[in-house]
Amino acid sequence: MSTQTTLRRGLAGVAALATALLGAAAATTAPAQAAPSWAPADTATIHPGTMMYTEGAQCTANFVYTDGAGDVYVGYAAHCAGLGEATDTNGCQAESLPLGTRVSFNEGGSLVDEGTVVGGGTLVYSSWLTMHQLGTTDANTCAYNDLALVKVDAGDVSEVNPSIPFWGGPTGIDTDGTAAGDRVYTYGNSSLRAGISALSPHTGISLGDAAEDGGWSHPLYTVTPGVPGDSGSAFVSADGKAIGVLSTLGLAPLPLSNNIGDLGLELAFAQQHSGISGLSLANGTEPFNPVL
Repeated sequence: MSTQTTLRRGLAGVAALATALLGAAAATTAPAQAAPSWAPADTATIHPGTMMYTEGAQCTANFVYTDGAGDVYVGYAAHCAGLGEATDTNGCQAESLPLGTRVSFNEGGSLVDEGTVVGGGTLVYSSWLTMHQLGTTDANTCAYNDLALVKVDAGDVSEVNPSIPFWGGPTGIDTDGTAAGDRVYTYGNSSLRAGISALSPHTGISLGDAAEDGGWSHPLYTVTPGVPGDSGSAFVSADGKAIGVLSTLGLAPLPLSNNIGDLGLELAFAQQHSGISGLSLANGTEPFNPVL
C-alpha cells in the first residue's frame, strides 16, 4: 500500500513538509465568444502561478477558466480552503470553508507576510464541499478530486492573463494520461522560494499512471519536489496540454514524489456539479516553449 500526505495550508505546514498538502485544479477549452480581453502576459498580476491566500493559507494558482457569461475564475486546490489536519487527504471527509469565502491574489510573499495584494475573488466551487453534498464514496475520486474555483472580482478581471509564466500555454487539456518517462512542466510559486523566480519553473518525469487510481492521479518526480505553498500548481505535458494540478506529496513507496489530480476528470466533475454554465479552460495567449 502506498503512503502519501497532503501538502497543506501553505506556511502552516512548513514545519511538517512531509505531511503538508498540495493542491489541484481543472479545465476545458474556452468558447471564443466568452473570452474576455486579457491583460498582456508580461504585465498581468493575476495568472497561473500567482499566490492565493485563504484565511492565511497559501497556495498557487493553476489555470484560468471562463464561463458562458464571460466571468473569469482562477483555480487552486480545494484543500487550500480545508479546515482539517495536514494528513487529511480524503476530500469526501475533510471539512472546508464555505462557498463565499474571500480569497486574495498576492505577489512577493515571504515567510513573515503575505506580500502585496493584487486582486481578490470569492470561492464559488469546491470539489470537497461538492463531494460532501453528493455523498461521494469512490476512493480515488475522494483522494484526488482536489479542485476549487475562485471567481475573480469584476474590477480585477483586467489584470488577468491565462498564460503560464516562463513556459507559456496551456494549449488545451490532456485526455490520455501520462506514461512512464513522459516529461512534464510546472510553475510553483511558494514563498518558501523567497521570491527567487528562477526556482519557480521546473520540469519532471512521469512515473506512469497506476491503473488502480482510475485515471484520477498521475505520480511524478520533479527536479525539486513541490513544497508547501505550491499546492494547486499547474502541470502541462510536452506539448503544453494541461494534465493536472499538484495535490499530494508521496512518502512510500516513492518518497518525495508528487501526485497531481487529473484536470480533465476534475473539470468534468465541476462542469457537472458546480452550476457554472459553460465552464471551460482558458488557453494561454503565449505559445508554449518547453525549453528550460
